[in-house]
Amino acid sequence: MFIDFEGIDGSGKTTLSNLLAQRLRRLGYRVAHAREGGELRSPIARRIRELTRDSTLLEMSPRTEFFLNLARDAQQLEEVIAPSLARGEVCISDRYLYSQLALSGGGRGLPGQSLEPACELASQGLWPDLVILVDVEPDLARLRKRLGKNKSERASDSDSRKGLAGAGLAVRTREAFLDMARRDPARWLVIENNDQPLHVLEQRIVEAVVARLEGRELPTQRITPPRDAPVRVPTQVDDVEEHFFRLLDDLEVREPQLAVWLLGGIPGFAAHQRRLGFVERFPGLTVRSLIGLDDEPAWALRELLAEVVPQEVATSLGASSVPQAMALRERLYTHAPAEVLSGLKRNDSPEAWALREHALREGRLGEVLCGLAGVDDEPAWEARELGVRRGLYTDVARSLTGLDSARADTLRQSLLSHNRLAVLRSIQGLDTPFARELRVALEDKALKLVLRSLTGLTTEEAYALRERGAPLTKEALDSLDGLDDPRAWSLREAFVSRWPATVVSSLEGLPLCERAEALVLRALTLTSSRLPVLRNAYRIIAAAHTAVQPSERMAQRMAADDAQRPAL
Repeated sequence: MFIDFEGIDGSGKTTLSNLLAQRLRRLGYRVAHAREGGELRSPIARRIRELTRDSTLLEMSPRTEFFLNLARDAQQLEEVIAPSLARGEVCISDRYLYSQLALSGGGRGLPGQSLEPACELASQGLWPDLVILVDVEPDLARLRKRLGKNKSERASDSDSRKGLAGAGLAVRTREAFLDMARRDPARWLVIENNDQPLHVLEQRIVEAVVARLEGRELPTQRITPPRDAPVRVPTQVDDVEEHFFRLLDDLEVREPQLAVWLLGGIPGFAAHQRRLGFVERFPGLTVRSLIGLDDEPAWALRELLAEVVPQEVATSLGASSVPQAMALRERLYTHAPAEVLSGLKRNDSPEAWALREHALREGRLGEVLCGLAGVDDEPAWEARELGVRRGLYTDVARSLTGLDSARADTLRQSLLSHNRLAVLRSIQGLDTPFARELRVALEDKALKLVLRSLTGLTTEEAYALRERGAPLTKEALDSLDGLDDPRAWSLREAFVSRWPATVVSSLEGLPLCERAEALVLRALTLTSSRLPVLRNAYRIIAAAHTAVQPSERMAQRMAADDAQRPAL
């Protein structure tokens, strides 16, 4: 029997496929997994996969990507899947040719009718007996991926080729998977992985697979875990806090590390109280959730964990330059030099330069460069010139972030041949001729980064780019963070049904006015208070409440009530 697991990145298909293999072996079945432990069994397939993931290959077309992925699956079939089935084993794959139809057709927009014959040729007529689609909300999948990236200590600014297209690619790919499942219900089993413990999903999959192995009919095409209670949607912003923490506490039982991750940047007593409950189990994740927070409980927790998880404490300081942050960095430097130096962005104080000079004496030029973003003094330029001479092109490009001078653009131009993506990241918020030309050149190759580079810009060119990008991916709305002009509001309201979580997060830094509240509540209603949307809503509301004293907020509400009350 040939079983294939499909789903978007972050859906949990790799974990569940490996759990199924282990369970079937314990039940006495002979099992081969074509991607055991998340690694393709075929060495040739692994080499091909490296090509398809390489984000520096910006000129690779969707058709080239399709044929490379097809070659990867064809090799897996020849080398692993077909021999396993010939031996009479149960063979499990983590992705097969359906992934290429969903990614290239649904995700990249190639015509499906031209892809199917090529897939048929690659398959040699061998298609899975059962396809298990692990379905998940794309926003939740993205949060799980970010958490995984953090736990594996991968660079936060690294992207695969798929990542460069933006989050919309996963949305379209998921829609294509669901369409294939609807058209072939006898072959496809869809199981939701949004809000159930892993062991429950594992058991349901095992039962369904054993039923098929024993020749019994599958009970249903879609396994939807039952809900304990009907979903309630907040009807006013003051109800959001209670809803968020109720769902967060439920999540803690299933995915405690994700629950900690979702507390990131959220101020207030209720959030800090929960952090304290996580400290012993997940000290590093807990302290990372303090990024952006400057209140007393946050500083107390940093002090408590400074010697336990110094790297994470240094990271939690962000780019803060307050005296308390600088003093803590001096203490943490010995154990977390890279994180300390990275946090010196936009900081040209004597204290910051003392740390940099100490690091330079130790030979840490690359790490110093990573913390020079926004610093435009002569010592910074000397460090950049040294970095170029030593071939540290990516680090030099990072150091240029936020600089809009002709000198910076001249250096960017010289770095393009070494790392275009690093240079693209460095033009965030800039409206120079160089920045505009680079966006035009890379719009069809790295749309996500191009759109993110528009953050804070209100130019005609910036809005034209956003309006082209908004139907395709959420990053067009990401770049609206904190903008309060009519075109920003129009984009938010036009795309709240497509990108609800991002529309809500783009309100960060704005007053919680009536229009903002209406948008938050609409996003929650459209998504039935899905956790990623609810989390963003509460973060915005909590930040606004922190900025406005309770007495002021009450006065504002009373004034609004008076304005709506008819005159006697």
